[in-house]
Amino acid sequence: MREVVLSGSDVAVDYQPNETGPWLTRLQAESQAGTGTIGLLGSLHGDFAALDPAMLAPLDDLGLSASSETFNELSKLGTDGMKYIPWMQASYVMAANKKALPYLPEGADIDALTYDQLIEWSANVQEGEGRPLFGFPAGPKGLKHRFFQGYLYPSYTDGVVRTFASAEAETAWQKFLKLWDHTNPASTNFSFMQEQLLSDDAWIVFDHTSRLAQAFNDRPDDFVAFPAPAGPTGRGFMPVLAGLAIPSTAADMEASKAVLDYMMQPETQIATLRATNFFPVVDVELPDDLPPAVKATGAAIATMSAAEDANPGLLPAGLGDQGGEFDRIFVDTFERIVLARQPIRAVLDDQKIRLNDIMQETGAPCWAPDAASDGPCPVE
Repeated sequence: MREVVLSGSDVAVDYQPNETGPWLTRLQAESQAGTGTIGLLGSLHGDFAALDPAMLAPLDDLGLSASSETFNELSKLGTDGMKYIPWMQASYVMAANKKALPYLPEGADIDALTYDQLIEWSANVQEGEGRPLFGFPAGPKGLKHRFFQGYLYPSYTDGVVRTFASAEAETAWQKFLKLWDHTNPASTNFSFMQEQLLSDDAWIVFDHTSRLAQAFNDRPDDFVAFPAPAGPTGRGFMPVLAGLAIPSTAADMEASKAVLDYMMQPETQIATLRATNFFPVVDVELPDDLPPAVKATGAAIATMSAAEDANPGLLPAGLGDQGGEFDRIFVDTFERIVLARQPIRAVLDDQKIRLNDIMQETGAPCWAPDAASDGPCPVE
């Protein structure tokens, strides 16, 4: 950050990385004192969402924004104006071996697939190749819980916590069961899907961009990256979204705004990508010397986040040491419904009790795409 990103700023910057706890404590102390030394804040959406919006200066007058209107709306933190500027993002995407492309359903656009088309595509590949070639990271170290929290649930229920046991959630699990019928059964041992792409054990996969990188870097001409599918309530996806904000107590507001403006310039966004592997949130032309994985997955993320039906499901926030238990609910639900073939309604009703206990114990309010809550997010 100091040598690659901030070195080009006309305003001198004292870059001070913090863990979330000390970052929040210092910011709250300066806010209470009514004066401070922090000029610019960079953090995840969930950290900003935990703040009183009054602690952050309004930023609409800067004329800065992301190319995704969804991100811009999130940056308002429930107010009428932008409280942070979307800064950079990482995400999960789909990837496929180009040998799978001839099996795409007629009329399907790989950059705008639906879940029904993904199921049909996977079925076509299985029929044509004689084996199931959809790959899913269902192994012990796989990120399967993020798929359900950030992709499947937002796409079918427009929520995660409130809608966990809804009728729409039943439909979502029914669709996933159909997809599982065309999934390589060894997926219960898959954790990093780049390995299965390279070994030819899977032709169509889902995973985090960092867990697909080796496949694209080793054989860039063999694979394509593309957005996650859409369901009835939009194209659910989980951006790891970071933003830039200015504390209301900043000593030199103009200098802070100048640095923020610099951070959002296309050249700086590319420098940030090189330094952090987080992707730009503004429209930029990526240079040719970036690794193939960055170019491929970056284009997929940009298409996904700017889609008209984009419906981001943010990382869980406010759960403290219960975050692991929250994730475990989705893993257990998958194992009971998909692997053990237990009745969907019975499993959701059972797991709903555990989920509600976690939300009540932590007091965590709802996060997008669930509607905001006063107090703990309810499991309806």
